[in-house]
Amino acid sequence: MTVLFDDRSDDELLLIFEPMMENCLAGSNEIDHARHVRDFTDRLRNIVTRENLESQCADYQPRLGRFGQREFVCLFRRESSVAVVWRQFFTNSEDEFVNQANFVLVDGRVLIDHCLVC
Repeated sequence: MTVLFDDRSDDELLLIFEPMMENCLAGSNEIDHARHVRDFTDRLRNIVTRENLESQCADYQPRLGRFGQREFVCLFRRESSVAVVWRQFFTNSEDEFVNQANFVLVDGRVLIDHCLVC
């Protein structure tokens, strides 16, 4: 079995994934749909519509603020994806949240196929 990106270290993978996640969260903070979904697969882009993003932001931003600091927790290698988990903080909350994303390779490009903060 060949695992996606099995020739790269965790640190090398994070150099790819971290900027993608940073852009995704910045797009959410700014309620900028194009920026938020820039690195999404078509499947995920079809789920996270402009209206969906606006609704999510209208729910969490008044309560929690914007996405803040993020700390890497672990990385899981799978046959067709790599899952990354971060500890996520918001600007107006002391609570700790889980930020999880799955990264896939589509036509030679790394994309986010699943992302959830809970």
